[in-house]
Amino acid sequence: MRFRPCIDLHDGKVKQIVGATLQDADSAALQTNFSSDFSPSHYARMYQRDNLTGGHVIMLGPGNETAAIDALTAWPEGLQLGGGITEENAGRWLERGASHVIVTSYVFHDGHLDDTRLERLLRLTGKNRLVLDLSCRWKDDGYYVVTDRWQNFTELRVSAELLAELARSCDEFLIHAVDVEGQCMGVDERLITLLATAATHPITYAGGVGCMADMHRIRKVGHGRLDATVGSALDIFGGTGCRYAEVVAFHRQENG
Repeated sequence: MRFRPCIDLHDGKVKQIVGATLQDADSAALQTNFSSDFSPSHYARMYQRDNLTGGHVIMLGPGNETAAIDALTAWPEGLQLGGGITEENAGRWLERGASHVIVTSYVFHDGHLDDTRLERLLRLTGKNRLVLDLSCRWKDDGYYVVTDRWQNFTELRVSAELLAELARSCDEFLIHAVDVEGQCMGVDERLITLLATAATHPITYAGGVGCMADMHRIRKVGHGRLDATVGSALDIFGGTGCRYAEVVAFHRQENG
C-alpha cells in the first residue's frame, strides 16, 4: 500500500474542498476546507524530496493551468495531472511534465462510456500514461461513476467486470468515494472491500480519511491491495487528524 499525495487546485491556488459541493451554477454552495499560502511547486518539491511517486495534481475548474504548470515543472514526470483532460490537450500536458493524464468526464459523457473517445485518447497517450477516474457515488444497488464535477450519474456500475474491461485501456485507476470525500469522518469500507476484491491494476482510493487509523483501516479492509491519498485531514492542508510526517513514515514502512 502506497500513500499517493495530492495537489488540488481551485482558482489558481492549492485548496482542499468538498468536491461534491463544486457546482458551476452556485458558487455559494462551495465548501472550502483549506486554502494554502504556498505555491503548487512547494508541495511538488516536498513530495519529490520524500520520493512519493504517483501523486496527482487536479485542476478543479478553469483558471488553474499556470498553477498546474508550476507543480509539473518543479517535479517533471513525478506527478499525474487531471481535470478537464481531453483528446485536444492530453498530449500537451504530457509534454509539460505530467507522468500520466487522468480522465473522467471526457470518456464518460452523457451517462455512457464513449469507446470511440477512449480509443482515440489511448492512441494519443499510450496505455501506460493514462489513468481512468472512476470516482463514484452510491445509488440504489451499487456505486455508479459520476462525472462533471461529480454531479451527474452515469450508467456505469463499479464492479469487478467493469474494472477488468477498462484495465485493458489504462495504467491505473483513481477512485474517490464521493459520498464521504472531504468530510474527514471515516472511509467507505464497503467501496474499499469492492475495489480490493476486484483490483488487478493499481487503484488509488480517496475519500473520508480523518486520522491515521483510517489509513490502517484501508490497508486492513483492502488487504494491502489499494493505494490511498489523504487531503483535508493532513496538517499541511490545515488538518489535525494526520501529520504529514506520520503518513510518510507509514508509506515507508509499507514499502520497505
